[in-house]
Amino acid sequence: MPRRNKVVVTQVAIVLALVLIWELGVRLGLIDAFFFAAPSTLVGRIRNWTSTADFWGDVGMTLVETIPSFVVGIAIGTALGIWLGLSPFAADVVQRFTMFNAIPRILLGPISVIWFGLGLTSSVALGVTLVLFVAFFNTFQGVREVNPVVLASTRLLRDSKSSLLRHVYLPSANTWILSSLRVSVGMAVMGAVVAEYLCSSAGLGHLIAQAEGVLDATGVFAGIIVLSAFVVALDALVDRAEKRLLVWRPAPLHEA
Repeated sequence: MPRRNKVVVTQVAIVLALVLIWELGVRLGLIDAFFFAAPSTLVGRIRNWTSTADFWGDVGMTLVETIPSFVVGIAIGTALGIWLGLSPFAADVVQRFTMFNAIPRILLGPISVIWFGLGLTSSVALGVTLVLFVAFFNTFQGVREVNPVVLASTRLLRDSKSSLLRHVYLPSANTWILSSLRVSVGMAVMGAVVAEYLCSSAGLGHLIAQAEGVLDATGVFAGIIVLSAFVVALDALVDRAEKRLLVWRPAPLHEA
């Protein structure tokens, strides 16, 4: 059996074993069903949700908030990373302010609501702040990692700045930028869900908040499972896009 198939089979076996232990624990009374509903109960709740139009409206709302957060955050972060990577003076000036990156940006959620009000704009604004820094630092590092020999050779040929950017800097940063996409999509979803949890009347975050408000642990766990599946689906799409764009990159040795 190929290594990849063995990995998948092992992963599935681990998940099934954990679910089985959980189900048996609840049925035997070893686990309190009020706090940890049985997996079969969670499946039933999710089945009920998926049969309603409101649920799919919540999924659509979260998707509508995630996509602009992801696209705008990547665009702004990549542009800033290229600019600072090509400008040592500007990078030195801004370097002192990178300490603010340590501040948990989830705390900006209430501020975003105050500034932009309730609705789509505040959710997108929060998502952009989460995605932006991931894209920025990866792009900045990628530009700084340009091979100095290649850079010196192209400068000897008196290439213009635009030519250097197009043929040297961007190809060097390309892998770094694309590698940040998978992290960024998770950050975009996080921003959308947190904003929904705080103030929205729709979305997966709102669905979880409603369940929490009535101490419905089953609803909370079911919402988390749905949200996890949502993120995994988006991650799979980004992973496929990354592999298409980086088709030239050699496979790792353990996959060869």
